[in-house]
Amino acid sequence: MTNTWQGKLVCLRALEPEDWRAFFDWDQDTEMARSTYWIPFPGSQEAAKKWTADQALDRGKTHEYKWVIENLNGELVGMLNTHTCDPRVGTFQYGVAVKREHWRKGYASEAIRIVLGYFFRELRYQKVNGHVYAFNEPSLGLHRKLGFREEGRLRRMVYTDGQHSDEVIFGMTVEEFEAAESVRKSR
Repeated sequence: MTNTWQGKLVCLRALEPEDWRAFFDWDQDTEMARSTYWIPFPGSQEAAKKWTADQALDRGKTHEYKWVIENLNGELVGMLNTHTCDPRVGTFQYGVAVKREHWRKGYASEAIRIVLGYFFRELRYQKVNGHVYAFNEPSLGLHRKLGFREEGRLRRMVYTDGQHSDEVIFGMTVEEFEAAESVRKSR
């Protein structure tokens, strides 16, 4: 039996209310928050419980979904979400974050490829866009390695740690994805 949501390293699943602790702990990591979005105001455990419970019931609107990334030992290692989905045009965006202790293990790469495969092969989307902060070198490298093309740069779009930074825009078409997957599988 095959499972669309499982790869060789990770399995993607829906959020569960019990995941609240991981998300609460994650919010305590300032560097992680800075590299993926922004540093949140300190939240309570009760707020984390409520947010996670609400997200666990959300089925997404027009293909805007949230997945927990688990390694094959069942450990929550990250999260991936799709957003800005336009089924008419066939474009979407996503965000991915992996907990610091699981960086550089291939989890983000595989999770992204699983979601891209689903959106391109099952939902008929034709292009994905990703926005990466220019100071986030690991994410820039990840997107290049996956076969994304740099399509532009929005100057001074992020302010964190006392300075402005650019936002780099990456894109990949379905044809580019299939070509990259073909090369990856032939190795």
